[in-house]
Amino acid sequence: MKSLTNIAVSFLLVASPAFAQQIDNEKAGLASPSSVLAASRRGWHFYDDPLLERESKPQRPARAIAPEKTELAARPELERFRQLQREVEEVRAIAIIRPTEANVRRYMELESRVVGNASRFADLAQRIAWASPELDPATQGRPVNASALEAYEQQQGRLRAGTLAALARDHVLIFFFRGDCGYCHKMAPVLTTFRQRHGIPMVAVSVDGGSIAEISGARVDNGIVRALKVSQVPAVFLAQPFTGRIVPVGYGVLSEAQLVERIMALADQSRSPVSEASAFWPN
Repeated sequence: MKSLTNIAVSFLLVASPAFAQQIDNEKAGLASPSSVLAASRRGWHFYDDPLLERESKPQRPARAIAPEKTELAARPELERFRQLQREVEEVRAIAIIRPTEANVRRYMELESRVVGNASRFADLAQRIAWASPELDPATQGRPVNASALEAYEQQQGRLRAGTLAALARDHVLIFFFRGDCGYCHKMAPVLTTFRQRHGIPMVAVSVDGGSIAEISGARVDNGIVRALKVSQVPAVFLAQPFTGRIVPVGYGVLSEAQLVERIMALADQSRSPVSEASAFWPN
């Protein structure tokens, strides 16, 4: 009986190399848990937990495409435009890489058609603008016609004067300077002229305790320089004392026109930050 068993095993080893490899693995302690023979050798292991199947990731729902975008993307004009862009790029590239007469002529003819379409578009847009004032750039903002420009400047001048007069009732300018600063000495007469022309009061603050001939009654820094983070001079701020609102107008030497432009821009702001320097307001 023992010889028959040996003969059967030998036959299996020759007939099935995979089975032979499995027997060798078992002898080496490398038996696969899923094999029948390995399972019989391991016995009944009731404490083995079954393998948990991996949870499949939830698929994201397909994003709905708006009907308007779908219809827009399906328009033949858009597809023709994209096709024309590709065609121009390809023909141009061919003409550059191989500049034969035929290739260059083909590109020039195609470019001429594109320029012709753009020119017709520009002419039509201009006629539509002439008939629609709300679409005409010439009627919006600063005009280019000399007569209209003169009227525009007069209107803007009246608007600036009214705005600055209103600001003068409850705003002041704060001028930070140093007595040894040459730029501060250049800025002082500009501020003096601006103050006299528009009536906005000015408070001068000397950072180093020095003085400027054009400015009298300068005050010494009481902490407002640090509170406003004035890093250089000359510096000009616009302040509203009863609200504590203090905003920078600019640093360096500014012209009177620049002062007007910047103060007008600050006046147009619907919301301006309230500075933390209101506690250091010079009395």
